[in-house]
Amino acid sequence: MNNVWDGYEQYDDRTFDLPFWEQPLWRWDKMFTAGVRAHYTASRFAIPLMMSHRQGLIVNTTFWDRGKCLSNLPYDLAKTAINRMAYGMALELRKYHIAAVALSPGWMRTESVMAHKHTPEELSKTESVEYIGRAVAALATDPDVLEKAGSVLTVGDLAREYGFTDIDGNQPPAYRMSNPRD
Repeated sequence: MNNVWDGYEQYDDRTFDLPFWEQPLWRWDKMFTAGVRAHYTASRFAIPLMMSHRQGLIVNTTFWDRGKCLSNLPYDLAKTAINRMAYGMALELRKYHIAAVALSPGWMRTESVMAHKHTPEELSKTESVEYIGRAVAALATDPDVLEKAGSVLTVGDLAREYGFTDIDGNQPPAYRMSNPRD
């Protein structure tokens, strides 16, 4: 399970959605080094351990909304790179019966999200961090997971397919951006 990220830990409304030519270059570096590179590196070192068993699953967390362009270009490119990496890994790993997927949760109630003031209506659209965990568990126990290899999957869609719920018993749907750029 690759779930590492950086680049918006210093998030501020003033600069995050600026045009790419006005974005600070450190944001790109953090997203690609602590995000994309970390996913690649963890997978690179995990594969030899999986190969001896001739089975396995690599899950790369991502953000995705049906191919829409995200509001911040460096963020969009980094997440697209993770999605494409899962696809490329799946192609190379299929003959070893190892699946690689990209998995997109919705708006999760992380410590960072909960540290900010949100209205009850906003929070009603969030997911617990356990919800994505349940998606990973469902994938890991699916004997046909290789059929999903190379795909970008959403937690909400997997919840409906596999029949799991969030910790409150709800089944939040796949996240959809309210104002995608395209």
